[in-house]
Amino acid sequence: MSSKVLQSHIARGFREAGAFLRKENGGEIFSRHRPKMTFLGQSPFVTNDTFIAPTASVIGEVTNWDQSSVWYGAVVRADKQHPITIGFTSSIGEGSVVSTLPKNGTLKTGFPPVCHVGHYVTVGAGSVLKSCRIDDLVTIGEKCTILEGSLVEANVILEPGTVVPPYARIPSGQKWGGNPAKFVANLSPEEQEGIKTTATEIHQKAKEHILDFLPVGNTYLHLEELEKQQVDTKQG
Repeated sequence: MSSKVLQSHIARGFREAGAFLRKENGGEIFSRHRPKMTFLGQSPFVTNDTFIAPTASVIGEVTNWDQSSVWYGAVVRADKQHPITIGFTSSIGEGSVVSTLPKNGTLKTGFPPVCHVGHYVTVGAGSVLKSCRIDDLVTIGEKCTILEGSLVEANVILEPGTVVPPYARIPSGQKWGGNPAKFVANLSPEEQEGIKTTATEIHQKAKEHILDFLPVGNTYLHLEELEKQQVDTKQG
């Protein structure tokens, strides 16, 4: 075992022991989790009206367009020198993971293995996207998997649990589902209109969360409440 690995294990042991003792003493523990993280000199670009949940992780060369949102427990990880884009009024649902191929990875198509999420795209909770392209106006159901090199064209709905295999193409104006993904039906005009409506409704909900999670943080509000209750507080 190398010295760095040994140091890491020892440090983790101390942290966990400290957290346990603080919990046993009844102290309040505040997380040091960072929703936005610079990696290898690349920082996420986030607009003022982008909502990044406090338990989400947006790492590296990620561009969040206006009114986009990354919800609780989601991970957008551009740490392999391939950028990720999340479009206008698009959302990444709770527990979803958006990533790319490794640093030296390539696509058979010859295109760079970036991950692009277009405008008015809703990514359902628990979904996985890897080095794929999602065009505008797409609803991706919960727990979908969209793999490298695949293309989902505009005005598409993917049913929950859909698996889009590598280098597959989902044509515009259709609903697909299953594992692997198969054609289900053509979208009606009402269903196509509903795609934008869903994305906009999620943005409206994100605005409410932005008001509570201020850019400077709102831990002080919690601290004030705890002080009224005379609870001992510590940072963990």
